[in-house]
Amino acid sequence: MINWSSRVGEYPLGDPELHHVAGSIFAEECEPYDAERHLALGTKDSPEQLAKCEYEWYTQDDSHTAALYAARAIFPYLLVGNLRSANKAHLIFTSRLNSGNKSVSVQEVSSKSSDMRVYPVLPLLNFLGLLLLAVQRGSSDLYKQLAKHYAPHVKEVGVWDDALNQIGEMYFGIRIPRQGNPLFDMMGSMMGFGGGSPKPKPKKVEVAPPPPADVD
Repeated sequence: MINWSSRVGEYPLGDPELHHVAGSIFAEECEPYDAERHLALGTKDSPEQLAKCEYEWYTQDDSHTAALYAARAIFPYLLVGNLRSANKAHLIFTSRLNSGNKSVSVQEVSSKSSDMRVYPVLPLLNFLGLLLLAVQRGSSDLYKQLAKHYAPHVKEVGVWDDALNQIGEMYFGIRIPRQGNPLFDMMGSMMGFGGGSPKPKPKKVEVAPPPPADVD
């Protein structure tokens, strides 16, 4: 049905309503890879479904891995040029984190132009919030500062490089070498909907817990 809608409808990647319905079903069945594939191309209601799905997946893992799951709800929307949905997914995921995991401390930081939640022991979650702010402002200088400051943490994750390179080019004009179609290659690799062997069942993402630190 989705393939048919892409051929005869106005949306080359398929009808958003159909993607939303399919993604919501996969989310309810705890199939995050397939949920991501569809909800990233869904409707304005899809970010809530995706963020909830990723948060439920996160609850099966250690508390310090929150950013790894939040990114899976944020990066897909940025990579299809949907900043509004990326912000919505970030807000819903962090709201659930604040209410559902009391062991994670959070500080509210406000300014005239924006409000932000800061997590003293989750630097990569802070990075994601600041990344969205940099994209909203279109500030390549801010993005470069973030990339430099959080480089050790991003390197430890080891799977964000392709996504961040593509985001750097899309929003800040930072050119990257092109081989094939980096947008769809990256999304396929990240969200697990490329061709080849069947996808593995979701499992915990192994990453070492961060040492106690001051607010980043």
